[in-house]
Amino acid sequence: MPAALSGRVALITGASRGLGAAVAVELARLGAHVVITARTQGGLEDTDDAVRALGGTATLLPLDLREPEQIEAIGPSIFSRFGRLDILVHAAGVLGKLTPVSHALAQDRTEVLAVNTLAAWRLIQSCEAPLRRSDAGRAVFVTDVRAREPLAYWGPYAASKAAAATLVLTWAAEVGFTNLRVNLFDPGPMRTRLRAAAFPGEDPATVPSPEGAAAALAESCLPGETRNGWVVRFG
Repeated sequence: MPAALSGRVALITGASRGLGAAVAVELARLGAHVVITARTQGGLEDTDDAVRALGGTATLLPLDLREPEQIEAIGPSIFSRFGRLDILVHAAGVLGKLTPVSHALAQDRTEVLAVNTLAAWRLIQSCEAPLRRSDAGRAVFVTDVRAREPLAYWGPYAASKAAAATLVLTWAAEVGFTNLRVNLFDPGPMRTRLRAAAFPGEDPATVPSPEGAAAALAESCLPGETRNGWVVRFG
């Protein structure tokens, strides 16, 4: 029996480590060819090794999500090579500095908005056309509880995630008549570099690894997924 995603093409951002890397490996395990992006070539090569160890295939695409022209080129490049995009997973994200709203520095605001909000917006614009060429396009954007429940000192991160969530759910409503299904995914606490930066005193051994969340996220990428405009929560 063919794997659930055999012959499918998946684009995953933030795939050099953490949830993005785990999702790339899981989608490859399910048969997808994964196009993996991140800023660090070495991290992408580690993910590629894990994918190939399963017998999967990957295309490495090092890029900086803070650079608009690099994101804008993704959709046309994928369309040129594959003729379509079946799955988009935006897992990349930055925490920025946890600080009072009144103390946030311009450079910190700029980075969290660039990666967490504007990159999501540009991915939508770049990838909608190739996603709609698929018979079962699926797009999943990683969100966070802070987008819904603000907390002191988390202002820039929370605001950037809330804005991204609004954009994604609006897009979901706009494409509901197509074969494309768009959802948010909240993985809950995970043992990642972002969480370690946010909770430096926490014992990492008490936090789940990203693999469980990755398996749950992958379910939203299957051709049989019918949900659209949902916030899918794990953990």
